[in-house]
Amino acid sequence: MKIFIVEDDQSLVKMIGDQLQRYAYATFVPQRFDAILAEFDEIQPDLVLMDVNLPYYDGFYWCQKIRERSLVPILFISARDGNMDQVMALEYGADDFLVKPFSYELLLAKVKSHIRRVYGDYAQTDRARQLKAGPLVYYPEALKMLCHGHEELLTVREGELLSLLIQAYPEMVKREKILNKLWDDERFVDDNTLSVNIGRLRKKLINLGIDEPIQTIRGKGYALSLTGHDQ
Repeated sequence: MKIFIVEDDQSLVKMIGDQLQRYAYATFVPQRFDAILAEFDEIQPDLVLMDVNLPYYDGFYWCQKIRERSLVPILFISARDGNMDQVMALEYGADDFLVKPFSYELLLAKVKSHIRRVYGDYAQTDRARQLKAGPLVYYPEALKMLCHGHEELLTVREGELLSLLIQAYPEMVKREKILNKLWDDERFVDDNTLSVNIGRLRKKLINLGIDEPIQTIRGKGYALSLTGHDQ
């Protein structure tokens, strides 16, 4: 298994690499921090460890770019311990967030857990799970949706949102239910955060050829709309 360590603290990189190599993981580090995506494509890692504060572009940027082309597990490792940093990481497609300083036992356990989830014996069964509404099919574990032969990948947050909308289809999902499901504590959710996530999901559904895919019921909630696409 190949692990890409995107971290600019060389002493930490060495310690993490030494620990992972003891368990037969092959580790790789960036040669250029302005070309992370190109190096990702070349290495094709099985898991990415990503810091937030990096030269040129931050880890959120690279996480989003990687997620546009791959479902590889992405685990953030950062000294930034604010709730919003962790929320942002998950919104941009990360699978987990580990705050520095951390124990190497915990890091190893998380690495093993995400690799087992994605590449383990039961991974293919999990990825076969489907949620359907009309011609729209969503695979939660793969974070992938299909409609009329078109495909789009989602972030973790977008996927959770789509799951709620599909499960309620064609009924509305109340705004409070979405906030409680997607964010454990509404105090850490900016007023615009939900609208931004709805907008991103709406755009991807439109890319699948669905016109006006999400109805906004002002002040109440949202509903998936597949009018004219139910066949």
